[in-house]
Amino acid sequence: MSGYLTTHVLDLAKGGPAQGMKIELFRIDGSERYLLRTLFTNDDGRTDDRILPADEFRTGEYELLFHAGAYLDAQGVTPEEPRFLNVIPLRFGMSSQSHYHVPLLLSPFGYSTYRGS
Repeated sequence: MSGYLTTHVLDLAKGGPAQGMKIELFRIDGSERYLLRTLFTNDDGRTDDRILPADEFRTGEYELLFHAGAYLDAQGVTPEEPRFLNVIPLRFGMSSQSHYHVPLLLSPFGYSTYRGS
């Protein structure tokens, strides 16, 4: 079985998927950080493609950057200056060849994540 990575972003303030959020995936190698891809969430709050497909999957340390501030601006959420949540980094490890699902539950003043299925 080959591993792969997916995500799902839910906007808790509006009670639905976060459509149009920019997400960047980085691979971490020691002190170096390599951008692997940039994707946007669809109308279901997911990306159309796997963030890291099976044919590119390697175990190791990764980072997802969720561009929450730009998303909240597009939703018309009144920004404070500076915005409390702008870019949300999630750094995590993938240690086996399996499906990793890293969702983000977002509001203008907080977020949560977990390893989903």
